[in-house]
Amino acid sequence: MAWTLHCSECRTTADPSGLPTVCPACGAPWLVRLAQRPDPGAKQELAKRPWTMWRYQEWLPLLPGEEPVSLGEGVTPLLRASHLERRLGMRELWVKDEGKNPTGSFKARGLAAAVTRARAGGATRFTIPTAGNAGVALAAYGARAGAGVRVYAPRTTPSTILQQIRAFGAELTLLDGHIGDCGKASRAYANESGAFDVSTLREPYRIEGKKTLGLELAEQLDWRLPDAIVYPAGGGTGAIGMWKVFGELRWAHWLDSPPPRLYCVQSSGCAPVVKAFEAGADRTEPWPEPVTVAAGLRVPAPLGGRLMLRAMRETKGGAVAVSDEELCAAQGELAVREAIDAAPEGGATLAALEHFIERGEIRREESVVLFNTGAGWLYR
Repeated sequence: MAWTLHCSECRTTADPSGLPTVCPACGAPWLVRLAQRPDPGAKQELAKRPWTMWRYQEWLPLLPGEEPVSLGEGVTPLLRASHLERRLGMRELWVKDEGKNPTGSFKARGLAAAVTRARAGGATRFTIPTAGNAGVALAAYGARAGAGVRVYAPRTTPSTILQQIRAFGAELTLLDGHIGDCGKASRAYANESGAFDVSTLREPYRIEGKKTLGLELAEQLDWRLPDAIVYPAGGGTGAIGMWKVFGELRWAHWLDSPPPRLYCVQSSGCAPVVKAFEAGADRTEPWPEPVTVAAGLRVPAPLGGRLMLRAMRETKGGAVAVSDEELCAAQGELAVREAIDAAPEGGATLAALEHFIERGEIRREESVVLFNTGAGWLYR
């Protein structure tokens, strides 16, 4: 194959055939490593390719001639936030609006890649725990692949999201508790039934789908990068994917500029990554009693916590927690000032930006991209 698997913590490597889960030596997530550098000349070919994330075929785990399981995901708008620029006194502020993806969120990217590879590995049934958007995405891509899907979600998940999961034909099991409780149930079901568990970072390809966020951003900005990215971090695959691909782009000589500083935001009601970052720790500790209206940020024990911390520190970024009141107010401001129907997690990035500016970590003369990871209508 054109890629191999490397453990994100120990030196273990593996062949990517079959249905890889996590490193058997230490239990850490696998990362995909490309076998060869994509030719910089391929940038000139992009204009001839379809407008989906699969236009970056050299960068993705796709076999020659293989048709991905796709609903046209990717190539979402990068919107100049000129009204917010003026209010904040900033030189350049953008919002990457992932709510325009199929199924209404950035989860479409990761699940398209995961289902594509798992189908090729022989999977015919899938299971996933979700805080909301991942369940909708897997239900849709499972249906597209002709595979069965079971979704475990907290009973408190917004009703619109639950309706969407059912609409795509998935089995839906509601549990009291949070996504960690759903994860235990999903893994138990996978062990009992043989369904393939595509939980965050428990297979290696959701990161590969999410890294197209960084590829798109570079192309949309004419192969330059912003000074800083503010990203809402629950499970963290988007931040990890971008950190990974920015390094790959430099390795392949597609980019010469340094990577953007990565800043992660969490809710003050569930902030294990922020707590670890501020403490100088190299791994997160489970957050007791996670509570936040931003369902995607209610991840008390992210498997990718260590990788998120590495990404922020290696890029000289940072982390902050914002209150539900702050993120909801910012969500409303994105709608009123910029006509962006942001999810609560998207609102969190604007609230966080103001904190980072006040702390002097982001300067007003810099270029900054905020990520809205989902559509606000899914939460109504």
